[in-house]
Amino acid sequence: MTAVAPKPEPTETQSAREIERLLQPINEFLQCRTPGAWLEQAKKPENLPVLLRDHMVCELKAAQSAMLLIRRYAVDEESGNALLAWLKPYEDYTYRLVGNWRELGKHNKLNKRMVPKSERPYSQELIDKMVLLIKEELHHFYQVLEIAQELGIEYDKLTSSRYARGLLTHVRTYEPAALIDKLICGAYIEARSCERFAAIAPHVDERLGQFYISLLRSEARHYQDYLTLAEQIAGDDISDRIAFFGEIERDLIESPDPDFKFHSGLPA
Repeated sequence: MTAVAPKPEPTETQSAREIERLLQPINEFLQCRTPGAWLEQAKKPENLPVLLRDHMVCELKAAQSAMLLIRRYAVDEESGNALLAWLKPYEDYTYRLVGNWRELGKHNKLNKRMVPKSERPYSQELIDKMVLLIKEELHHFYQVLEIAQELGIEYDKLTSSRYARGLLTHVRTYEPAALIDKLICGAYIEARSCERFAAIAPHVDERLGQFYISLLRSEARHYQDYLTLAEQIAGDDISDRIAFFGEIERDLIESPDPDFKFHSGLPA
């Protein structure tokens, strides 16, 4: 039998091209780039603990947001309870400092089949996309914890940044408009996360920088999943609504913000 030659590692140029390819649609979607002043703060070693802790919480919140969408719009009560049980160990550790973080990796599995609501034709696709997203976000949550431990950074609770709240404040209050707006907000949060992964990666420890690039590779499609669902549910053009939230997101990124976090605005 002829031996199969090992696949060659990508060169630095190939990796740079791949990153640029992944970032191009993200940068076209976002209305601004991360300000240089924010990046200068992110590069400071003394800010790394808050950056990593907040990033970890962001991964959990992304999973929670996806879970809430499934529970609110797509499944029966029993399935919803299974989702709550899935995330509970992560929430206990993050918000109540209960449990051993090393045990969390054992919980990244949904133990019940989700039963879609028959009266909502988009339920199954919402379930499929959001359950996959939850699995990835919880895996990344655990990876951030591992890297923080390697770097000697213990987890401690943080206050929330203004970013997600600043977007969700503008969600309409009637359906299906509320769901469409929530999905658009989710798209912006995911896209900004990827843009920042790429922005930070060259300026941190090599291990952490490689991790951020791996997150960019795995999460680059998330914002598109959100937009696809929003367009399907709307059944009509939503470009005006996307632009509306794009302006809000840009203001949150470019306006002064006294609270330095992963998604914070211009350092005040």
